[in-house]
Amino acid sequence: MPLPADQDRPACVRWRAACVLPIVEPPIADGWLDVADGRILRVGRPGDEPPDVVVDDERDLGRAAILPGLVNAHTHLELSFLRGRVPPAQSMPEWVRVLMRERAAAQDDPTPAIRAAVEQLERAGTAAVGDVGNTRGAVTVLLESTLHALSFHELLGFRGDARAIVTDARSGMRLVDARGRVREALAAHAPYSSSPELFVAIEQASRAEPVGRLSVHLGESPEEVELLYTAGGSWRDLLEDLGAWPESWRAPGCRPVEFLAQLGWLTPRTIVVHGVQLEDTELRMLAKAGATMVTCPRSNQWVGVGPPPIERFWASGVRLAVGTDSLASAPDLNLFAELAEVRRLAPSVPAAELLRWATLNGACALGFDHLGAIAQGLAARLISIELPAEIDGVEECLVRGVSSDRIRWIA
Repeated sequence: MPLPADQDRPACVRWRAACVLPIVEPPIADGWLDVADGRILRVGRPGDEPPDVVVDDERDLGRAAILPGLVNAHTHLELSFLRGRVPPAQSMPEWVRVLMRERAAAQDDPTPAIRAAVEQLERAGTAAVGDVGNTRGAVTVLLESTLHALSFHELLGFRGDARAIVTDARSGMRLVDARGRVREALAAHAPYSSSPELFVAIEQASRAEPVGRLSVHLGESPEEVELLYTAGGSWRDLLEDLGAWPESWRAPGCRPVEFLAQLGWLTPRTIVVHGVQLEDTELRMLAKAGATMVTCPRSNQWVGVGPPPIERFWASGVRLAVGTDSLASAPDLNLFAELAEVRRLAPSVPAAELLRWATLNGACALGFDHLGAIAQGLAARLISIELPAEIDGVEECLVRGVSSDRIRWIA
């Protein structure tokens, strides 16, 4: 029976479950944790409960797992209205042509689709999201949600004064408080779509921002590597068709990560998305720099670039996180479904590692250091998941996929 709370302190709720997954330590069978005022007070094993602590309410979830809310480290919420309109393709430039055509022809107000996508994220147990957009259209919806979010304003193009473009973009950003639930930062789109000068201006501007994170799509398609070496190929063809190809652009003659290094982008603040085409030496460069690689395997296969080499990613030591990408290139925004594809592609990676990628690593990459784990003092953004009767280990059960109807927010 709940006890009356002391009016001078917030009420303390003790949660129990068949398994508590702190992420920062091994799973706790029949574990418990105390929560008050949105914070985790303590977590422990059966019999470790301190006798002098007043617990106002105790709730036993039975055969369930408690874990931190997930972190979807890469999405494009503004593209949610294109769900079902851009079919899978054999190459990424081919896929992008269709996406651009559909986006230009659409008369839809994107806001309802963004709102539905955010609700889908919440139902799927997502606590935080790294969202990338050209329009800032998702920011208002994110502010209305329960999600923590780092919203990247993505810049692209080869023409114009790069510093002026960045200054103009920054003037529209109002959520740069590093302590806020929704924050903003700048991103470059990709080496084939953003000028080197724009990369440099974005990186320099990021140093003055309290959030300071950087994001870029890198090494996603073989055509990107071709462009960097030859200044030719399908990406150039697309840019020429759009009237956007800069005749003065010269191929740097290097691999994608070397391109980033030349522009000062190899930092612990950098989030590299995709990396399907990266070589082992490049992955080690990212690891040495402390950058984060976000893998989105379902999207990679949808757009025609092939499956990411996830086991090579892991072997390199680079910090890994997981994203779904957009509803234009993925069937849903359920990160557990994304984890199931990661597990299929990387059977040798321990399930505990995969869960870390989808929680703590993503939170750290986005700058939400108070999320992604169950530990004293961290935010209590927690989910419980109903466990089947017969499972091959709790962690393995979770990384094989969890439907939203089995997920419940408890704090």
